[in-house]
Amino acid sequence: MIFTDDTEEGLRAAVWLVNSAEDPDTLADLAEERAFLEEFPYTGRLDRDETELASLRDLRPHLRAMLLAPRDEMAAHVNDALAGAHLSPHLVRHGDMDWHLHAVADERPLSERVLIETAMALIDVIRTDEGSRISVCADDTCEALALDLSRNRSKRYCSTVCANRNAVAAYRARRAGAEEA
Repeated sequence: MIFTDDTEEGLRAAVWLVNSAEDPDTLADLAEERAFLEEFPYTGRLDRDETELASLRDLRPHLRAMLLAPRDEMAAHVNDALAGAHLSPHLVRHGDMDWHLHAVADERPLSERVLIETAMALIDVIRTDEGSRISVCADDTCEALALDLSRNRSKRYCSTVCANRNAVAAYRARRAGAEEA
């Protein structure tokens, strides 16, 4: 394990949200917000309404900038997020997650809690100088983020779809080159 469970979960949730803005948008309605919350079961206040959905959608460009920033800029983004939040740090244990820190109260809006949990996760990324584990997908036609939590730093694509598309293209290029020779 590179990071603690809550750090990895915070990074996964942030990357999911950022990638939901790619075409086609996969956070377009309340059913898709529900799918996000099933994948990433945030505790605390969940309004599950259009206002909450809009605030999550509005958060995505900010999360993208935070996640892709160089280390010093990432630290500035984290500091700005923490300075603008109503911090109320407390240790919690819920579901399968052992004790971990929630930095804002459970009654704060979901988008604020997502932002601060992302900032908290990025603190670990900054402290361990592991920002290279978050990158844009290696597929030239994709702008989604790839989160590499592997031990050997081998993940380059956002999904198996992009990885397979590039593997097939490379195979076809090799085969075409062999036929020409």
